[in-house]
Amino acid sequence: MPSESPDDWRRRLDGLFGFLPAELRLRIASGVAIGAVAFAMLYWNATAFAVLTFLVAAAMSWEWGRIVRGPMPDSGVIVHIIAVLAAAVLTARDMAGMAIVAAIIGAVAVAILTAGSDRTRLSGAGVFYTALPVVALGWLRSDEQLGFLATLFVILSVVITDIAAYACGRTIGGPKLWPEVSPNKTWSGLIGGICSAAVMGALFSFVTGTGGAIWLSCLGLGLGLVAQWGDLAESALKRHFGLKDAGGLIPGHGGFMDRMDGLVTASIVAALIGFAIDAFAPARALLYGS
Repeated sequence: MPSESPDDWRRRLDGLFGFLPAELRLRIASGVAIGAVAFAMLYWNATAFAVLTFLVAAAMSWEWGRIVRGPMPDSGVIVHIIAVLAAAVLTARDMAGMAIVAAIIGAVAVAILTAGSDRTRLSGAGVFYTALPVVALGWLRSDEQLGFLATLFVILSVVITDIAAYACGRTIGGPKLWPEVSPNKTWSGLIGGICSAAVMGALFSFVTGTGGAIWLSCLGLGLGLVAQWGDLAESALKRHFGLKDAGGLIPGHGGFMDRMDGLVTASIVAALIGFAIDAFAPARALLYGS
């Protein structure tokens, strides 16, 4: 039986999803590809996941510099990426505290390198924006017993919220959430997104046999809400500098910042919750609330 060519597969996909707009098909394809890679690296081990988070954070560092300071590269973005790398390596070596120190040093160094600019503070803040999620996700994943499930839960909370918010916003519509910052976001999208994350939390408990359904439902809702706040914050930054997208590295989605903005805030809050409950077993603390 002759093998099928890429054109044959493309025609098959067009036949299955031809009713969807071309842009939406591109978004779905890119999203599935990124999701598959992310899941594989997350499942593999903590080190592989640390490599993935660093690569994504490095791309986001570049995009942050482009938004705040203009054409890249410059000395600031190089130091920025080095600081993120140091944070990733230290977290992988079970030194999350030192990783945060590395982020602080990197932020100060970038601010000094961009001194004299009215964007100095934002340049330094960008190091925290990209390094802290690397530390938070790496620290959760390093928990040997439940690190995979806890990190997966955080990611799913953000992904489900984004998908449901998009679907509800497009189908239900209604009043805009914050039109000056994000003209397409609606209250129906926000409510639909976080409620879907709550349902996901309960299902996650039943499917994996971890945590309590009520706790994970509330946690999913809370992380979904935090993720939407992160999305709006990133949109506000782009609008401030007159940009629609942070970059163009992901077909149909824009840049990595455009897709990871919710995960930035949700991962940091999730790590703080785990730390507050039990710093020695953060993944279990996050999933069980005790």
